[in-house]
Amino acid sequence: MSDIVYIRELEVETIIGIFDWEREVKQIVSLDLDMVHDIAKAGETDDIEYALNYKSISKRLIAFIEKSEYFLIEALAEAVTSIVINEFSVPWVRLRISKPGALRGSKDVGVIIERGLKK
Repeated sequence: MSDIVYIRELEVETIIGIFDWEREVKQIVSLDLDMVHDIAKAGETDDIEYALNYKSISKRLIAFIEKSEYFLIEALAEAVTSIVINEFSVPWVRLRISKPGALRGSKDVGVIIERGLKK
């Protein structure tokens, strides 16, 4: 069984983009994360020790993204999934990361990636 812990619409301001103006002004990026984690023991014991701490994950990602200055959203996506997998022992993550308002006539643009092995 694959349980999913998720975070939706986590918004962070950062420098992102290839154009000169994008290197001078922070833009919002929005993240949706799906993370595999066995929640059975947390559910049985009602103990946070066995849960995936989504608050810690979001705080870590916010701090990282705010300081980052990637040119491509693809590179930022790879870095974010690497943090989740390596620092929080998540075996599989799906990340949807977007730049709201980056394309005229569109609500947002971005990428969806999956990394790790889904259990």
